[in-house]
Amino acid sequence: MCGSAPASAPVVREPLHAPVAHLVRGDVIEGIHYGSVVVLTADGSVALQIGDIEAAFYPRSTLKPVQAVAMLRAGLPLDGELLSLAAASHSGEERHLAGTRRILELAGITEDHLRNVPDLPFDPVVRDAWVREGRLPSRPAQNCSGKHAAMLYTAKLNGWSLDDYLAPGHPLQQAIAETVEDLTGQRISQVTVDGCGAPLFSVSLHGLARAAARITTAAPGTPEARVADAMREHAEMASGSGRDVAALMRAVPGLLTKDGFEGVQLAALPDGRATAVKIADGADRARIPVAAAALARAGVDPAALAEFAGEPVLGGAKAVGSIRPVRALDLLIP
Repeated sequence: MCGSAPASAPVVREPLHAPVAHLVRGDVIEGIHYGSVVVLTADGSVALQIGDIEAAFYPRSTLKPVQAVAMLRAGLPLDGELLSLAAASHSGEERHLAGTRRILELAGITEDHLRNVPDLPFDPVVRDAWVREGRLPSRPAQNCSGKHAAMLYTAKLNGWSLDDYLAPGHPLQQAIAETVEDLTGQRISQVTVDGCGAPLFSVSLHGLARAAARITTAAPGTPEARVADAMREHAEMASGSGRDVAALMRAVPGLLTKDGFEGVQLAALPDGRATAVKIADGADRARIPVAAAALARAGVDPAALAEFAGEPVLGGAKAVGSIRPVRALDLLIP
């Protein structure tokens, strides 16, 4: 189940980020997004690196597939759309709320056991509808509720306490930490609290890409393969209608990808080619065009990635520029 002993933890330092994308308006570079990018070949070697891929950083929600693997290793019996939801940063659509409640029902517990932060749905259209209807923030509507429901189900199955399932010393979180170190191949540098209240583990961008490759190349039926299959087959449960994550998995056969707050994206193909991206300023507008460019550098057909080249820069309601990956990445722009 586990690989070799993890390497030492990445160093906590100011990351040596480099330019990864330009905001171009009227053929003039108006702004620069800094960040780091790593592209791995199928054998795990580094094909491309920009910026600092070895410094400790927080992968945010891109770690959810790894957390889901840990829960399956601990006996979580989910598959299909409910397993996809367990690894999701969902949009708060009714199917996501229903799926969260179904996981809780299977565990024999209620929404009262959830300890994630109450919130409105992540999707702006769904959120606006909630506001119009006078609906209040809730724990099931928060984008991490599927993961939290699955955490509770895993704890219940193992006879672990439920009230403190988010404590870093809880057996569930210790099992997750062990899986993070196994799949990334390195020790955890720091542990803090993610936005939803769950423990968040600091690894390196390189380690995150290794973990993604481990998940997509695992043998059929393993926890890793089950997570990859569920997320790819039920991409909208792992994200939501109209989300770029789901669209990217539909556009590239076999691709597993996951986004995270603060400009993080991982992606991996079934043969082990993998990429990981961190936008230094957390700007979401640079995340997808840089991630798409990294996939092109990994060998994905640029034609399949054309729709992910980035939103246009507008002037007078007309396109006058774009977000362009730097030349070291750019295979998408003629």
